Formats: sequence, C-alpha cells, structure tokens
Amino acid sequence: MQYSWFSYLTQIAVLILLLAVLHRPLGMYLHSVLEGGKHSRVERLLYRASGVSPGAEQNWLGYARGVLVFSIVSVLAIYLCLRLQALYTGGGSAAVDPWTAMNTAISFVTNTNWQVYVPESTVGIAVQMALLAVQNFLSAAVGICVAVALMRGLTRAGTDRLGNFWTDLVRLSLRFLLPLSVIAAVLLVVTGVVQNFWATAVHNPFTGASQMIPGGPVASQEAIKLLGTNGGGYFNANSAHPFENPNSFSSLFEVFLILLIPSVLPWVFGRMARDARQGYTVLGVMGGLWLLTTTALAGALAAYPGLGEGLEQRFGPAASGVFASATTLTSTGAVNAAHDSLPPLAGGMALFDMMLGEVAPGGVGSGLYGMLVLAVVTVFLAGLMVGRTPEYLGKKVQARHMTLAALYLLAVPVLVLVLTGVSVMIPGVLSQAPSQGPHQFSELLYAFTSGANNNGSAFGGVTSSGPALSTMLGIAMWLGRFVGIILVLALAGAFARQPKVPESAGTLPTHGVLFGTMFAGVAVLLTALNYLPALALGPLAEGMLT
Repeated sequence: MQYSWFSYLTQIAVLILLLAVLHRPLGMYLHSVLEGGKHSRVERLLYRASGVSPGAEQNWLGYARGVLVFSIVSVLAIYLCLRLQALYTGGGSAAVDPWTAMNTAISFVTNTNWQVYVPESTVGIAVQMALLAVQNFLSAAVGICVAVALMRGLTRAGTDRLGNFWTDLVRLSLRFLLPLSVIAAVLLVVTGVVQNFWATAVHNPFTGASQMIPGGPVASQEAIKLLGTNGGGYFNANSAHPFENPNSFSSLFEVFLILLIPSVLPWVFGRMARDARQGYTVLGVMGGLWLLTTTALAGALAAYPGLGEGLEQRFGPAASGVFASATTLTSTGAVNAAHDSLPPLAGGMALFDMMLGEVAPGGVGSGLYGMLVLAVVTVFLAGLMVGRTPEYLGKKVQARHMTLAALYLLAVPVLVLVLTGVSVMIPGVLSQAPSQGPHQFSELLYAFTSGANNNGSAFGGVTSSGPALSTMLGIAMWLGRFVGIILVLALAGAFARQPKVPESAGTLPTHGVLFGTMFAGVAVLLTALNYLPALALGPLAEGMLT
C-alpha cells in the first residue's frame, strides 16, 4: 500500500479542530470538578464507608501515602481475583497463571496495561467488566490526582497542603471520567464497536460451517481504555480487531479520545495559575512535539513503498501512523497495527516517542506533570544562560527543586537502560525476543521502554509470560510509575511551602514562543542524551541494514 499524505493531513486537521473546539469547555468542567462544591450522596457514602474525612487536606507525604496504599491494595485485589477466577465463574474460566496474574495486576494499576495473555480466552466477562475496566478508571484518576497536586503546589504559597487524595480520586472518577466514558461508549457503538453480554456466539455461514464469534461489553471498556490512556484491549489484537475498531472513522475517533484529556489539562493549569498564557505555552509545546514527531513517523512510513505486512488494510499506512504516534506519545499503548512490523525508522520513532517521557501530550495526568517538571528544568537552564534568577510562577527554583526534578528525569532512563542491558546478558530472557541481530535488541529495548513509561505497547515478537521477563517488566512498570509520582509530589510540597516573590525586571518570562521553543528543545535534548546510543544499537542500525 502506498502512503497517502492527503489522508494524513486530513486526519491531522480534523483532530486539531475537534480538540480545539472542546479544549476550553471541557477544561472548565474539569476545573469545576476539582474545585469541588458539595459532595454528592454517593460520594458521602463512599467517604463514610472508607473512613475518609473529605475536607481534611494532606501534605505531600500524606498524599503520596494515599496513592501508594491505594495502589498496593489494588494490585493485591486484582492478583487474588485472577488467581481465583475459576471459583466465581463456575469453572467457565480457569485460574490465571501466577506470573501472568502478577504482571497483569501491576500493569493495570500502573496504567500500563501490558498484556501477556489472550484476553478473550484467558479472562471472563466478569473480570473484564468488574476488575480490569474499573481499574482503568482508577489508574487514570490517580494520574490526574498527581498532576493536580503539582499544580496546587506551584500555585499555592506558604502552605504544605496539596488537597485530599481520596476526595480528588472519587470526584475525578465519578464526576469526570465516568460521564465522559458513557458518552464515548455510545459513540463507539454508533461506529460499529461491539457491546453485548455473551462471551461467544455460534454463527452459521452459507457454507454450513459453524464459527465461534467472541463478544462482550467491548465499547464500554474501549471508551475508558482510550480516554484514560490505558490501552489494554478486550481482544488480543487490540484496536486492530474489527470488533474494537471496525472502520476508518472509528480509528480516527479513537485517536481523538486518546488525545482529549491530556490536551485539556493545560487549560486547567492556566486557570489554576491565574495566567492562561502559562497553560497555552505548555499546550503549544505539547502540540508542537506531537505534530513534529507524528510527521516524522509519517515520513518514515512514506519512505517505504508497498507497505502491507503488519498494517491493517482497512485503515492504510496513514491512519496506522497517526494511531501509532498518538498511542506512544501518550501512555496508551493501544495499537491498530503491528508495531513489530513497522519499518525500522518508523519503529524507532515510536520508541523515541515513548522515550520523550510521553509528554506530547502524554498520559492522563502524567503528561502534564512530566511537562511541568521539564518546565522547571528549562527555567533553571535559561536562568543560568542569561544570568537571571530562575523563577517559575513566582517561586524561586532552588537546589532542592532541581535535585527532585533531575531524579525524576533520570529515573525512567536508568530503569530502561539497566534492565535492557541485564536482559541481553541472560540467555533465558534474551531467547524471549526471538528475532536476530539489531531487531532482537530493539524488541527488548521497546519492551522495557514501554513498561517503565507505563505505555503497554510492544514489538509483538517478545513473549513475557515466563517468570524472569514478567518479573523484570513488573519491576519496570512499578518503579517507573511510583518513583516518578513520589518525586513529583515531593516537588509539589517543596514549591507549596515557598512564598511568592513579585515579578521584577530580572524575572524570565515563562510563556510565549521564545520560552516554548527552549522548553521543547530541552525535552528533545534530554531524550537524545539519554537514549541515542541505545537507539543506535537497535532501530538505527537495523535501518542502515535494510
């Protein structure tokens, strides 16, 4: 199949238009949810049952403790439910293997949704609906909670209070993610996505043969899978399966859902900072990086005439490229094509997208807090270069802030590179990437980049259901998620305690084209410094041999 630039440009234009139309109204609604108001009857019931005092705000340690306790309990609950699946399904579905159950529990709690199993045959409808889909809501809400805590830390002064994690979690889940998902699910059904309540149905074609057709509540899970940048598919083929993604219209709509919430959060940031220019600058950097990297991936696909293997013929190369870029620039990981079959440079661009830290526009919540950490680093570097006091939103950027920001930016690259290096030295792990040469290294590098960045997509040749690789990926997913969250919350607490200082002639503007350009440059430069040698050993070497 030949690449169509007209199709690519049309899809980009439609996405930008739809996201622009909803940017302000959805941002206003999300801000109103976060600002609170009265608690609903359901919310009060939940607070009372869990012993939570919704009006009591927490410092960064209390907020972090809530995130960790909730996440650990969620992992244990999912693990036990998967292991005991045969009991409550009446033997309809077998108990899940312990290594697969462990990997899956960590994966869904960390918003990664790395799937080492075949969903339609391994887990039943009860697990899909009541366990995995619910966790898709909760892990997405946790990400937004952390972003909100950082925004509060940057915009408040002289306090150590960042809000209440439990209140934020409940409000975001019930008032924001749930209604959005209901609307998205209805629209997905309209496009042709399956929504029913039977696991399989017998179809008798004209030939007289019988075929078992899998079914289930696909649209309802697909909605939050995309809106929450989770990415775990109801079917093994994910969004390449016609029941999850039946046509070109549904494919573009799914990309829109992936980008929607991450692109709205900068408006909320501008509102909380009482300076819309700050939010629009962050959004401009996100959008600029998204457009540049998506176009680069499109160019890598266009350089290979006759594309076909690994790409879904219903969509074509242009739609597959737009989807692949959106899913790796966010923490989604859903796929409508086989990333393992992408041309080497296109696969390398998908890797680079994740290595950026998934900040363009990034995962739900994680994209914004990643961008704000980069903004702090950019302010510090700009202050050094021009001899001005580094300040961000009226807060001086000091040594402890830079220490936390530097640790945040180094945590994931260290995880990715160390675990990839270890994996190639263990024959049993290396054998689970069955390719040879540079592509074998690319498969393992992609797996750990995806795991540590909580993406969940894979170069499909890797099999990770065994103990060694399942454990290593579990470590990557857990530390990649929660080391970053703890550092972000500590940074929020450090900024919240500071008083604001008035602007002066020496204050560096942190909005506008000049700062935004430096902002984007810092993001790209840090990614190149961390990962270029690894990319040279994998997709770049493979591209030169092709």
